[in-house]
Amino acid sequence: MKIVITGGHHTSALPVIKKLKELDPDIKILWYGHKYTLLGDTNVSLEYKDILDLHIPFFELHAGKFYKTYNLKRLLKIPYGFVQALQLLLKHKPDVILSFGGYLAVPVVIIGYLLKIPSLTHEQTLVVGWANSVIARFVDKILISWEDSLNYFPKHKTLLSGLPMREELFSIVTDRFKVNQKLPTLYVTAGKTGSLIINEAIKQNLQELLGFVNIIHQCGDYSKLNYFEILSQEYTSIKDKVPGRYFLERFVSKENVGEAYNKSDYVLSRAGAHTVLERLVLNKPGIIVPIPWVSHNEQNINAQYLKKFTTCEILQESELNSALVSSLKKIQQELLKSKKYPIFDSYKKDAAKIIAHETLELAKKV
Repeated sequence: MKIVITGGHHTSALPVIKKLKELDPDIKILWYGHKYTLLGDTNVSLEYKDILDLHIPFFELHAGKFYKTYNLKRLLKIPYGFVQALQLLLKHKPDVILSFGGYLAVPVVIIGYLLKIPSLTHEQTLVVGWANSVIARFVDKILISWEDSLNYFPKHKTLLSGLPMREELFSIVTDRFKVNQKLPTLYVTAGKTGSLIINEAIKQNLQELLGFVNIIHQCGDYSKLNYFEILSQEYTSIKDKVPGRYFLERFVSKENVGEAYNKSDYVLSRAGAHTVLERLVLNKPGIIVPIPWVSHNEQNINAQYLKKFTTCEILQESELNSALVSSLKKIQQELLKSKKYPIFDSYKKDAAKIIAHETLELAKKV
């Protein structure tokens, strides 16, 4: 059996790939994705690294998407993405396509539909993303992460699967981050790309923050900005003046992510679906900074959802730099009050297995 996996959320796919291989050791998986995370970047994406580590063939797809501002070069990528998807699918002839949303999945699913290749798509967010709203009519099965998302899709082909989480989150196999035990620890993460806004706020406030917390910081690996070097130099200039310890990583690896979360008392993050679920399941209070331009106000909705279940300050990008330190101190005080929150019990532990099973069953029907 041959499966093509594509989409913009490779974090969701990794646990599913593991289950697919367990259920069918002879399965052949192909990946259509982004070799580089951002336009003009020269450092390969974490997606590319993770897929190659699994010895899965990776095929770079140059699909385009619609932007709010006109850009001819980007618009021309849209038809090119469809042509490339056609060439790849004719060459590989997969039994089924598994999509994880994102604009990259659109040409693959639609061309697959025209070639009569069955497909599924998985929606990670509470509100439907643009890509999945488009391809929903072309897929045979829609898998959703949250019960609230059911209203956005045809009920006859939609199943609540849950959102797959990395098993490594729940195990501690390393001792990389030797924090000052007398201080609480802040874990800063903004997904696989990092965040210019968050990185700059940490840089501007680093000395004051390290006066009362340790920091584990995943800054990303965008070659044009090189925040790893910038932040490393900043810490070198102040580390003898502060009690807190600073651990800077381009990416927190799968081996270290369980340790990072376990040792953290607070988290500063974006409001992507995976990060929000991780914080809900692991009960991590802290600060959340929604991306304002994401479609359908998705990240603000995710942030409000997180705030229902844990002590959390929502900061917009424009106020992060000035309010970061005071907000973190406010959270410390709030946690002393032992406020009771509803128990989050919507996590489906078998999400990866459900998605893998549905994929294999659809392929068998061909």
